Amino acid sequence: MRYGAETQITRSVIRGGGILRITDLIAKKRRGERLTADEIGFWIDELETFADYQNSAMLMAIAINSMTESEVTDLTLAMVRSGRALDLSRYGECTVDKHSTGGVGDGTSFIVMPVMAAEGRVAAKLSGRGLGHTGGTLDKLESVDGVRTDLSEKEFFSILDKTGIAIAGQTAELCPADKYLYALRDVTATVDSTALIASSVMSKKLAAGARNIVLDVKTGKGAFMKTQQEAEELASLMVRIGRRAGRNTSALITTMDEPLETRVGNALEIEGALEVLRGEKRGDVYEVSRSLCKALGVEPERFDRAISSGAAYEKFESMIYAQGGRAGCLDRLPRSRYTAVVTAERGGYLVRTDAMTVAETVLDAGGGRRRKGDPILPEVGVVLLAEFGDRVEKGQPLARLHYSREGDGELAVRLAQAFDISDERPKPRSRVVGEIV
Repeated sequence: MRYGAETQITRSVIRGGGILRITDLIAKKRRGERLTADEIGFWIDELETFADYQNSAMLMAIAINSMTESEVTDLTLAMVRSGRALDLSRYGECTVDKHSTGGVGDGTSFIVMPVMAAEGRVAAKLSGRGLGHTGGTLDKLESVDGVRTDLSEKEFFSILDKTGIAIAGQTAELCPADKYLYALRDVTATVDSTALIASSVMSKKLAAGARNIVLDVKTGKGAFMKTQQEAEELASLMVRIGRRAGRNTSALITTMDEPLETRVGNALEIEGALEVLRGEKRGDVYEVSRSLCKALGVEPERFDRAISSGAAYEKFESMIYAQGGRAGCLDRLPRSRYTAVVTAERGGYLVRTDAMTVAETVLDAGGGRRRKGDPILPEVGVVLLAEFGDRVEKGQPLARLHYSREGDGELAVRLAQAFDISDERPKPRSRVVGEIV
């Protein structure tokens, strides 16, 4: 299907007992009126027959006047129907999936999914690639030597049958309408519409087939939703959509003013997840992963046991090798050619590590994409050597920049601006600030 290729500007269809025209629906939504399920279904089903400017006009009308919950649900389900959906029914009710709205140093998928698999759930996740700060889940996985994420449906099910866990790329057949509409949103200033964000995310989650879904909705400087209220509104809407569609859906609101992990960058985040899975460290990423698993029905004590027993690590390792990882690949992750250390300019307590400054540094070092198709250097990134609340002395190392291109060491100057040091010890804080369960 090639959306937007052929246009029939005056196309009309008899549906639901009436004649539907795209121009009439644009005008209706422009006036702030509610679209029916038939009207939304007509728009999405016939999307490829309309001109890009007509579909863009509809998106703008939605962005300005929003949609009711039932409209967003109808839009979500229509986008699911635009392509193939993964049928996980053979596994019953125990299938799980986890989605994050994006952040900095967020490797929770590599902890949550193995823990759920270790607990006897079927952890089936379809992901996309990153566009922005660092790579996406697939880019991080592919930093491991030999690992494939371009799995066929047959391969995906075979790995699930064998290991109980698989993380693969979204196929072109999964929600093609969303892919086309997102491209238009990106160039028409309609990306930040809550209704359009919710339908985009949930259409892909529903098409991925899991019965149990947990959403990690980020808020703060390093997140798309800058305020907690915005994050809660989006999370609540997505949860309600999932439940209306018959899925057990819950959400956490987590802060992203600071990186979640002490390692930011593709291979570095795999390394960080391995440290957690091997029981070598805890910290914020452990806290958030633990809370996400609780939302999926695994109590904290069982989460701790899955980590301490090595069961979660074994599940992750089995997935890596099932998806093509070469012998010993987890012990020889890519390494950068150079490093540069950032030190504290004064003594005191570390009260803030700005997530966006760290993210932009990693991006400029080659760890992310500014444009679709940009190559990624999997080995580059930032390792934080001091964390929130730590007492540091003047000259003490705060972070280490990993880079592979001559001249990128200058990025350490920018990285140094990420750290705020105060004479006063900050109050303890949790990264989980809200939940919808």
